[in-house]
Amino acid sequence: MMKNKVLVVAVHPDDETLGCGGTVLRHSKEGDEIYWLTITALREDFGYSKEVVEKRKKELMEVAEAYNFTKAIHLDFATTKLDEYTKTELITAISKVFVAVKPTIIYLQHRGDAHSDHCDVFDAVYSCTKSFRYPFIKEVYAMETLSETEFSAPLVMNAFIPNSFVDISEYIERKLEIMGLFESELGEHPFPRSVRNIRALATLRGAQAGVDSAEAFMCLKRIR
Repeated sequence: MMKNKVLVVAVHPDDETLGCGGTVLRHSKEGDEIYWLTITALREDFGYSKEVVEKRKKELMEVAEAYNFTKAIHLDFATTKLDEYTKTELITAISKVFVAVKPTIIYLQHRGDAHSDHCDVFDAVYSCTKSFRYPFIKEVYAMETLSETEFSAPLVMNAFIPNSFVDISEYIERKLEIMGLFESELGEHPFPRSVRNIRALATLRGAQAGVDSAEAFMCLKRIR
């Protein structure tokens, strides 16, 4: 049986764990190749201290090892400042990764998220899913990211309406452990990115899918 090539696009490191960490672990167990593409980075020339930059590098290595990614690819655009780049710059960088990896399945951020970086990257990524240019892509899913998806403006075009669910009952605890590697990103309830809320969302999506814990997605494309 042919295995999938999965590409997880994370605008900011930790988005992959919040949005599809359990799904990634499931793909790994099933023997799929998994590629991790991060778009933004913390760098000293972006104004971050050497200590913060080194801490983030350590986190990235630990997370990549925890997921057993086939390859981690970091583009190093300035975090929270993607609007300073042209759309062409983003599309060109992302397209090169797509051509090199040739993924069959893609997970990316929801376009309606409150963070403008997520919207910018969604547009760039989706531009790289045209079947006549990237025929290897067979499935594209938008994921929900706590602290961003649920805080989008209450407009129809921003709505996250899941139509695809993945049972992560077997992987929820490991997902939470990996999220713990991003020490600076976790907080206590009612902060959205907390262990309690990550588990609560998985429980809610699990109830919708008839399982203990699940992750939800919007299927944007599926070619069979």
